[in-house]
Amino acid sequence: MDAISLTIFASRINAICEEMGAVLQCTALSPNIKDRLDYSCAVFDPNGELCAQAAHIPVHLGSMAYAMAGIVTTQVWQAGDMVVVNDPYLGGTHLPDVTLIAPLFIDDELVGFVANRAHHADIGATTPGSMPISTRLDEEGVIIPPTFIVRGGELNESVLAEITRQSRNSVQSHGDYSAQLSANRCGVERLKALVVGMGVAPFRAALDALNDYAERLALSTLRQIPDGTYRFYDVMDDDGMGQRDIRIELCLQAKEGRMLLDFSGTASQVRGNINCPLSVAAAAAFYLFRCLMPAHTPACAGSFRPITLSIPEGTLLNAARPAAVAAGNVETSTRIVDVVMGALAQAIPDQIPAASHGSMNNIAMGGVVQHHGEPQAWDYYETIGGGMGANALSDGVSAVQTHMTNTRNTPIESLEMHYPLRLRCYAIRDGSGGAGAQRGGDGTLREYEFLADTTVTLLTERRYHAPWGVAGGEAGSAGVNRFNGEVIGAKQQLKAVAGDRLLIETPGGGGWGEAK
Repeated sequence: MDAISLTIFASRINAICEEMGAVLQCTALSPNIKDRLDYSCAVFDPNGELCAQAAHIPVHLGSMAYAMAGIVTTQVWQAGDMVVVNDPYLGGTHLPDVTLIAPLFIDDELVGFVANRAHHADIGATTPGSMPISTRLDEEGVIIPPTFIVRGGELNESVLAEITRQSRNSVQSHGDYSAQLSANRCGVERLKALVVGMGVAPFRAALDALNDYAERLALSTLRQIPDGTYRFYDVMDDDGMGQRDIRIELCLQAKEGRMLLDFSGTASQVRGNINCPLSVAAAAAFYLFRCLMPAHTPACAGSFRPITLSIPEGTLLNAARPAAVAAGNVETSTRIVDVVMGALAQAIPDQIPAASHGSMNNIAMGGVVQHHGEPQAWDYYETIGGGMGANALSDGVSAVQTHMTNTRNTPIESLEMHYPLRLRCYAIRDGSGGAGAQRGGDGTLREYEFLADTTVTLLTERRYHAPWGVAGGEAGSAGVNRFNGEVIGAKQQLKAVAGDRLLIETPGGGGWGEAK
């Protein structure tokens, strides 16, 4: 294909993902999806290779790109099918992230798949918000193996009912699954129009050309990293079960644009829930290199070809079933980003920023309230932004989501309208960014007042080890969690009653360069 035709093709297939996301957002019921935008959409070829993805959630899309082949090649597909799955050890991330996959057939020939993944605040875990302080996967909610929720165009009502039955709010849950079904139906129709308009053979040729072009762009970028071996390590604060300072170690070998990431020095999997399935670790590693590539690099499998991972099974980043993984997806993935950045900062320091706040600052909560005289259960989950690390050209941004999360904050109006909560404070945590020639961004202050009895779970990081600076820049301030004014741990489950307050002070980003 000539350059113009290839660019148009890339834009058209990417637009399918964007439209799928718009359908999902506009039809979902939960604030977690419609307000926070905690979802992702993508297109895959018949072998499960990534063709296109919207700029949604990096940890969702990278993990789908790494593991889809293992899902789609084990099913017997027919037109009109749709599979639902959330098993982290089969290409998922953690149980609240539920994926729906739909094939496209043209004249009985399988030509591709569309998929979307959305975070459900209630997936039937032992605590509200489905982010418990857990030690086994089965404590984290309903495990859904690849299951046909739609077969030959007919919705399997019993499958949907069984999944939603285990939710505390089955009506909202049913609405969110319906939104995911609708997004995939839209994606299949738009992909069909594209393929029919081009023809199956030209469509496949265009995908080949797109992947080859992406690989050339990736290699062109990665060849700018000097050949050599670069080592870096960082630690997780704790696993919520008493184990502290859990090491993630990387040996990065760069040679002529090819990258080998060897994490064999990383700690063994732990009892708590900060373990990662391999797909999540891959997503975090791929993300950093994708950020180095030009913005117009196609988001397809070809852009990942120069990158190879080596992660021994049974370690923190390639845990074995039935290890708990709820926080691995949100917290450990973020630390993997820091470790890869630390290694790259030795090779290309002017291009790598200081560490950002290094935590999604997860809060999950829920309880029961009276609604029109009837008890009604509620669940809620959100992540809170912090300070972005500074770079060679500018200060870090304050109070922002960074790296592996790309969600919005929940608007205060939405939060207070849907749940028995009041936001007493939502502000920038002044002075929490690290000093330097370029200053790290400041963290966030977010204080909740509970208006009813509530079970709360916190899964946070960078409370004991602050985000580091680069090139002489100082570290940002570590985060602090306070319940009724008392400092509490990084990973905590607690019972709140009406009038109690919880203040989350998120970390600031590291500084870049020595302060003048």
